[in-house]
Amino acid sequence: MGRPMEEVLFSRETEVILIPDGFTQLIPEGSRGWITQVLGGNYTVQLETGRLVRVGYPDADAIGKEEEASGPDEADPDAPVDEERIWSALRGCYDPEIPLNIVELGLIYGLELSERPDGDHDVSIEMTLTAPGCGMGQILADDVEMRIRAIPGVKDVRVDLTFDPPWSPERMSEEGRLELGMFY
Repeated sequence: MGRPMEEVLFSRETEVILIPDGFTQLIPEGSRGWITQVLGGNYTVQLETGRLVRVGYPDADAIGKEEEASGPDEADPDAPVDEERIWSALRGCYDPEIPLNIVELGLIYGLELSERPDGDHDVSIEMTLTAPGCGMGQILADDVEMRIRAIPGVKDVRVDLTFDPPWSPERMSEEGRLELGMFY
């Protein structure tokens, strides 16, 4: 049996993202919903209509929550830009329907980090989605770009979506499969 969902009331009109469509919609003040997932600083809320929406961290106050840190750990802004720091930022990105970060989910196919002559860095990410028709694809790609761009010393970020090869559950990490109860 799952844990009870927390009921929330929208204290102001709020722009949300419809799941799985990826379209934005304004939710009126006074609307009621239940938080089903809180990951990466974003909230997945089931509205009274049954519809799932994503409330982004900047709008957390609209459902009575404080804005959580959502980017990479900036405890040491002078830390070098390296692949581990990029992977750490990627682990902060979550599919709003699956309680697993996109790294453990196996959505990242490639990461390329290159240093510029001035010492700054460019990052290129190749990723996929769990389904080609997923309306949340651009939202996830934008989240990846935002989190990597927030790392001091990163100047350019390119995120390419690909479906070759197509994603399958076998791409998930062992830890991810265990987390979701998927045993092969």
